Amino acid sequence: MATQAQQLESYVLEAQDNSPAIDALRAKYDISREQINAVNTLPNTEFAAGYFVSEPETRTGPQQAKFSVKQMFPWFGTISARQDYASALAQQDNIEVGIALGKLRLSVSKTYFQLYELQEKIKVVKENIELLKVYEELVLKGVEVDKASAVDVLQLKMRQNKLEDQQLSLQNQLTSGKVAFNRLLNKENNALVEIADTLELPSEDIQVSAIKVHPELSKFDENLESIDFAEAINKKESAPQFGLGIDYINVGTRTDMAIPNSDSYRNGKDIVMPMLSFSIPIFNNKYSSVTAQNELRKKQISANKTQRLNELESSLSNAVSMRNSARNSVEIQLRNIALTKDAEDILMRSYESESLDFRDVLDIQEMQLDYQMKLIESLSNYFQQAAMIQYLVISNE
Repeated sequence: MATQAQQLESYVLEAQDNSPAIDALRAKYDISREQINAVNTLPNTEFAAGYFVSEPETRTGPQQAKFSVKQMFPWFGTISARQDYASALAQQDNIEVGIALGKLRLSVSKTYFQLYELQEKIKVVKENIELLKVYEELVLKGVEVDKASAVDVLQLKMRQNKLEDQQLSLQNQLTSGKVAFNRLLNKENNALVEIADTLELPSEDIQVSAIKVHPELSKFDENLESIDFAEAINKKESAPQFGLGIDYINVGTRTDMAIPNSDSYRNGKDIVMPMLSFSIPIFNNKYSSVTAQNELRKKQISANKTQRLNELESSLSNAVSMRNSARNSVEIQLRNIALTKDAEDILMRSYESESLDFRDVLDIQEMQLDYQMKLIESLSNYFQQAAMIQYLVISNE
């Protein structure tokens, strides 16, 4: 059991390391984290330059050219609000990675147990074919001493043909299943896949509680938080913006008159003018509308979270029920198999003393095969449902 668990865990880790879908989600998360740095910026600094074609005259000389620089600043706290919002979006992408990893684990586990089911069914069919060959030898000897008929031989042959056809069908399913399994691991189609020889039920089932925390639910919580940060940005953007700048005007010298040589009236003195500007959103209906939209989005997300919680709890209840049914089925099939073997022994002992209708033997053999197949299906189903339960309660453990 421990070896099987280690083998499966090895496949799961390999799939998670090699999955291109996981790599894509991780890259998306890295991009989102980088966006945090992208929002930590100010608006573009504005530069302007102009040349006076017709030079306006001032007392100290003609204005020849003008140069300007201006930097706008958002309201206090706007940049930090944008960083909080970007961080929340990045966390959502991180949760998506976790969800994808959990779903990939579930897919690998289920496919693994399905391969086990096919592998074991093939073994059982082969064993039954060999058993029919033993019966065939007994029937041929029985025909010689009038304990059996040629019809029994034909029936055995037809039964063998049926099982061989079933074996071929199962083998084809196993081959295609291994291809699908290798694709989950992002490996070559014909890569070797090792499946456990036996699966044993644990002595006790793990008890599970109702789902309270789950990555799929955490995604909704993070989404709600991101809406709060988006609203904080909306409120900051509805506040005024202010800017600082400076204008520089190049002034030429006057040659037509003498200018007093003083600091205030020096000939050709350039002009420097510091600037302060404000951008006020007077018509702010847009921001009111965004606030209303954010409130509606929060209601939508809360409703979606409740719906998803109901679906997850329903899936958990169904998985627990099916797991319990599978355990009961395993116990029943084991008892049925023991009974068919006892019936087979009784029939074969009676063959030693009298003639035997091999149709009874075939009926018992077919019943035994049916119970063996159901046993394998129940074992596979048990572990598939256990994998589903693990996915659903992974955050509660």
